[in-house]
Amino acid sequence: MSTIEKTTMSKLSWRLLPLLMICYFIAYLDRVNLGFAGAAMSKDLGFTSAVFGAAAGIFFIGYFIFEVPSNLALEKFGARKWIARIMFTWAILSAAQAWVTGPTSLNVVRFLLGAAEAGFFPGVIYYITIWFPTAYRARIVGWFMFAIPISTVIGSPISGYILNLDGMGGLHGWQWLFILEAIPALILTFFVLLYLPDRPKNAKWLTDEERTWLEERLAAERAQRESRVNISWKQTLFNWRVIGLGFVYMGITVPLYGLGFFLPQIIRGFGNLTNVEVGFINAFPYLVGAIAMVFWTRWSDARRERKIFVLIPLACIVVGLVAAAAINDPVMKMAAVTLASFGVFSALPVFWTIPAALLSGTAAAAGIAWINSIGNLGGYIGPTIFGSLKTSTGNDLYAVMFLALLAAVGFILVLIIGHDSKAEYATLNPELKSVTPIKR
Repeated sequence: MSTIEKTTMSKLSWRLLPLLMICYFIAYLDRVNLGFAGAAMSKDLGFTSAVFGAAAGIFFIGYFIFEVPSNLALEKFGARKWIARIMFTWAILSAAQAWVTGPTSLNVVRFLLGAAEAGFFPGVIYYITIWFPTAYRARIVGWFMFAIPISTVIGSPISGYILNLDGMGGLHGWQWLFILEAIPALILTFFVLLYLPDRPKNAKWLTDEERTWLEERLAAERAQRESRVNISWKQTLFNWRVIGLGFVYMGITVPLYGLGFFLPQIIRGFGNLTNVEVGFINAFPYLVGAIAMVFWTRWSDARRERKIFVLIPLACIVVGLVAAAAINDPVMKMAAVTLASFGVFSALPVFWTIPAALLSGTAAAAGIAWINSIGNLGGYIGPTIFGSLKTSTGNDLYAVMFLALLAAVGFILVLIIGHDSKAEYATLNPELKSVTPIKR
């Protein structure tokens, strides 16, 4: 590695990643804190598991509808303004959950919250492709997505403490949860406006030499991708690989959100536990997932391999969830959930290197958003079907098995779609530039 490459990548990582991670930490916490509020909220408002699951999942319908338009808007108006807009509107709507009075008002607010947040995650993934060369993307996406498990590791105990504010100021603990956890997003809106540059040409903290090196490296990689496939953003919506990758992502997100919303309730079934105890137990699988995410992505980048590094975690999700469904012992059940958590958080960042290597420009903005839209329908399907199965059967067995089934489908699709790592890294190895074009 040259000196210029080392200094440039160090500056990019330290200037961009911390803010993006903090934003996603808050975004994910605001997205899933409904799961922590669920038990008390359901008791106060009379929700069944099916009603709660549907309300949790309807967020992703709004998310699905507005995802691609939002990412195209980010490409047009710039990441700085658009991400700030997203954060401001989701903060307002996240806090509004504190004043719902029944299923209808909760469904409306959750749908609007999904519409408000649409575009944030795929927007950042696209933003990373604008700034970071291929060889760094798995670990960079991994560090960005590190915010997901860490938001639960840190957020679960904090949420437990906030729930204990029940009765203060005449509000329920779950109301305080939504209000207090929305405030950081409002504050971060202004940091994004002041701090986040749109493109390398706007980065005044890079020297001319560093900026030139980065722009030339990214341009070479973009040219290599476009020599293999060059499609419009509209064509990405019908490309079979893009659609297939959306369903692979669904196989990861269904277990992620299914457990995210219902694991605290499963843990409460273990015995007479306090809110704080549930928070710490709930955090453990996510702590393991966070550690795995860092090392797994570095290994994928080092080996220059993607497909195997997605297949193995998907297999862990399937095995872990099947075991969790079949086991009643609390310790062994949590061990199985932890294996599944390892799979989810190891698969997520490596998965996103695959579409980033396939698409570029406006097609990348639309394609990444489309994959995320399809995949995040799993955020609706998972909680809704999980809640319905749990309500109809009275236990978690078939609900957890359903999550495992979707991960198994994702595993099969990765085998079918495949991934050409040699083509992805062709700009680093000129002798590999003669590769088979991707069919549209």
